[in-house]
Amino acid sequence: MRGTDKTLKAETMGKKAPKPIDLARKPRGFPDKREALIHAEQAMIERITGVYRRWGFEGLDTGAFEYTDALGKFLPDEDRPNAGVFALQDDDDQWMSLRYDLTAPLARFAAENWQTLAKPFRRYAAGPVWRNEKPGPGRFREFLQCDADSVGAAGSHADAEMIAMAAEAMRAAGAADGEFAIRVNTRQLLNAVLDGVGAASAEVRLTILRALDKLDKFGTSGVADLLGAGRMDESGDFTKGAGLDVDGVKRVLAFAEAGRETRSDTLEALGQAVGTSESAQTGLAELKAISRALEAFAAPEADVVFDPSVVRGLEYYTGPVFEAELLKETVDEDGRTVRIGSVGGGGRYDDLVARFTGQKVPATGFSVGISRLAAAFAISGEIRALNGPVVVLNLDREDPSEALRLASELRRAGLRAEAYMGSSGMRPQMKYADRRGAPAVVMVGEDELAKGVVTIKDLKEGARQAAAIESNQEYREARPGQFEAPRAELVARVRAIVEADQ
Repeated sequence: MRGTDKTLKAETMGKKAPKPIDLARKPRGFPDKREALIHAEQAMIERITGVYRRWGFEGLDTGAFEYTDALGKFLPDEDRPNAGVFALQDDDDQWMSLRYDLTAPLARFAAENWQTLAKPFRRYAAGPVWRNEKPGPGRFREFLQCDADSVGAAGSHADAEMIAMAAEAMRAAGAADGEFAIRVNTRQLLNAVLDGVGAASAEVRLTILRALDKLDKFGTSGVADLLGAGRMDESGDFTKGAGLDVDGVKRVLAFAEAGRETRSDTLEALGQAVGTSESAQTGLAELKAISRALEAFAAPEADVVFDPSVVRGLEYYTGPVFEAELLKETVDEDGRTVRIGSVGGGGRYDDLVARFTGQKVPATGFSVGISRLAAAFAISGEIRALNGPVVVLNLDREDPSEALRLASELRRAGLRAEAYMGSSGMRPQMKYADRRGAPAVVMVGEDELAKGVVTIKDLKEGARQAAAIESNQEYREARPGQFEAPRAELVARVRAIVEADQ
């Protein structure tokens, strides 16, 4: 150990030691969260899981780590399997990774406990997931998801249930009518189109799917380039295309743009665009069955639309796929128009559990991206700062007992309150209360104790009144928002201020 210390010292000689402030840095993609966002995300999870519970799903927590080879998507292909996931070695030299979603752990759990589970196994889960990918606006390396899945449920009616429930979950999360849509497609129709244009290799098929996924971003002409020879962006970077001929490009675009105002009209347009192959007929039959079930669920046309351009990225989807999109545009603090887009998705994945059991097990599920959705609401100003606690000022530095007593009384009454714990004077204490977002401060000095009263300052009302006062002298004389109240009325008067500002 001493030798190691000497080596480290030798290696660092001649290098400047980092300044303390330089150590206060954070890895990208791991956001710090203040109370307003934490509260908003927790409330959102509670509302969404409330929907899942009403639909008959039960909670499950599988923990943060899974063995890497159990995750499926990111199997280790080198000494350290950290492509896409955060991995480390267990004490028995097995690689384990932080979960990248909540579905792969569910498949492992279902396979382990299949004999004892009620089937289908309907579970919901909420919690953080981690992806070792490049972060960007609205995209994090650590983020919250809230899922519901039905393992062992075959049939399009089970997919339709997920879709209808996803729409209800979006409303519970805070999206209003017209502000979201659940967009639905099926891999069977995608396969029919890919086969129809002769896309035989996995590379070409993936390139076509990625091009379709860019329809909203690049438009018809941009996607046409990506389906053909390729596309050059504004910076001069060139993206190689799928290499389809003109007829192939037209066929793919005709499919992608077959969406219509209603689900029935879209089905009719799709029937003309996808041909008569077995995959095409299977896909159309799936969407028709989903459409009938959605009518039984009374799912509005605006909530759920059939959209042939929807392509889910995860490889394990085998049938219908769906994506929750936030439609409304917002303006950020810099005046830029922002549209978040996709905030959730899911689909049918009949092969995932089979990785563990060797037997096909039908499954379908949906996931809401809580962090992404909360970020969208934060940009639009719908997540506002929460009121802080009522602050009882400490006016007796030698004996703060009265301040402690008052704060305790307020808390026993169910109010959020604290006694100031610093050693500063009146003005810094008031500044502290303001920075905490306190709705009110309570003051008891010698005068108040002698008269049996408390002095209460309504900070929000005081700020409103102060806006109309023109001089400092008038402000000092008026003391806006400040009043005395009998000691026995402390709780009632403070409660009135807190409730008025909620």
